[in-house]
Amino acid sequence: MTSSSRALRPATAGSALALAVSAALLAPASPAHAASNAVPTYEVKINLTTAALDAAHAPSSAVKSAFGITGSAKARSYSYYDTAAGDLDAEGWSVRLRHKDGSSFEETYKKRFPVTNGDLDAALTAANQAGFNSSDTNYKAEVDWGYAKQTLSFSNEKKRSASGYSGTTLPSSDTGRSWLVGDVPGKLADWKSAGWGTGVLKNTRAHGPVTAKVYGGAWGASDDASIEVLPVVGANGTGTEYVVELSFKTDSKTDAAKLHDDAIALAESKGWLYRGDILKTQLILDRY
Repeated sequence: MTSSSRALRPATAGSALALAVSAALLAPASPAHAASNAVPTYEVKINLTTAALDAAHAPSSAVKSAFGITGSAKARSYSYYDTAAGDLDAEGWSVRLRHKDGSSFEETYKKRFPVTNGDLDAALTAANQAGFNSSDTNYKAEVDWGYAKQTLSFSNEKKRSASGYSGTTLPSSDTGRSWLVGDVPGKLADWKSAGWGTGVLKNTRAHGPVTAKVYGGAWGASDDASIEVLPVVGANGTGTEYVVELSFKTDSKTDAAKLHDDAIALAESKGWLYRGDILKTQLILDRY
């Protein structure tokens, strides 16, 4: 073998290595596997008129019997926090501080996505694109299914000790705000830009408090049925109006659809149905 042929070997090997490296660098990267859409649970929410209440503003015995309500009244108080301009609500966020009798405080940070023309898949995809998907176990996905409207929501819930607070008492607006700012989840904290949500929360106030009574039971496919009776101040700032909400929780879309239709039909036949959707969050933000 000549010396010239021996000299060619390293060059040839080096060229082959260079080509291999170049090919590896130029090859398309393996596609990343995006997280799948979240799988929501369902809560059917049907409003009833005050014809469903007795003289003491509790569900009448006929209403309780019709919808499987057997539990006694349990009280809970809550406030929503937002700015005077409603900056959180404008972005589809709501922040609530709630206190159930005998329990810890519950902080709920909720992001809502509209369900248009019943197209839940489109809403779930929009939520996925915004970072709410099956991989994020910090948020619970739920469809609120009202009389004529559906809303997809993702809720992050945290707790605070209620030591020193009796019954359903809530803290002052300043104290509640400081708790909510301190516990704000990352998605809200940086929603529009870094620190946006934290900055907005620092400028909120409590809208409320309101105190509701809730009566539990089971009906149809739902073992978590309830009626909430919520007194709110009148639209002109005086007097009291009563919001009556019948609700059923289930993991099944099929069961939710049947519960929705059956509850509307029964309430309609008894003269108790409110033909519309009362959005409690908006009502409380507007009136308090």
